[in-house]
Amino acid sequence: MRYLGYPLRPLADGEVSEVSSVALIDTQPGAGNNVLPPSNDVSIVFDHHPERQETSAARFADVRPEVGATSTILTEYCQAATSKLPPLIATALFYGIKTDTMGLGRGASPSDVAAYFYLQAQIDVQALVKIERAQVPAEYFQGLVSALQSARVYDERLIVSTVEDMGRPDLPAEMADLLLRLKGVEWVMCMGVHDDGMMLSVRTNHQRGAGQLIQEVVGDLGSAGGHGAMAAGQIPLEGRDPEALFHRLRQQALERLGIDPHASGQALI
Repeated sequence: MRYLGYPLRPLADGEVSEVSSVALIDTQPGAGNNVLPPSNDVSIVFDHHPERQETSAARFADVRPEVGATSTILTEYCQAATSKLPPLIATALFYGIKTDTMGLGRGASPSDVAAYFYLQAQIDVQALVKIERAQVPAEYFQGLVSALQSARVYDERLIVSTVEDMGRPDLPAEMADLLLRLKGVEWVMCMGVHDDGMMLSVRTNHQRGAGQLIQEVVGDLGSAGGHGAMAAGQIPLEGRDPEALFHRLRQQALERLGIDPHASGQALI
């Protein structure tokens, strides 16, 4: 069993052992995709995204950017602790690996493959079916319509899309995954406003580059991160006009991919 990251440090004389009970999984301090205040102490971090500087303050961290899913890391800890997992736990971990790696077809490492097949024999099949075919609210389909109607194709390899009236912050990620299936497309950037923030998701058919692209697009406007073929970002609106911000981010993406930033693109539908 490999333990990467930061070992548990010994307590100083007189120090209370329970400094904090916060654990972050599939995210990190300061990442922008969690509600943890920046000043909050973190005990444990498990993640597969590039390590952030703030994570060094955690009492224990296992951060492995080379792994395709955080569920893989957790599975290895479970394997070290017990010979058999409860079916629902195995199902949840299996689903995490399956979705993050698109069934081992996107950014999967040997560790992901081993964990996937270790869990497969222990899952609750009916529970997995219910998760994968779960009913969704009407706003999901409204977001789908919005994403398709706004989608524009640039240079036959990039789609930029926006989702209006988002009730869920994860809609850009779901729409980006869907739009990436368009034949010939290599890159997708989907955006939308949730509460008082702009949410962005980038997907690519390349093995790497999504994290770098979104960090360059977002810049110092907010926080962004990712690796391999998928990445996400968040920008506080702070009084900014969403339409103007959409336009600026679209231009940044076009420039970074070597496409005329003033191109109007072609409507998808």
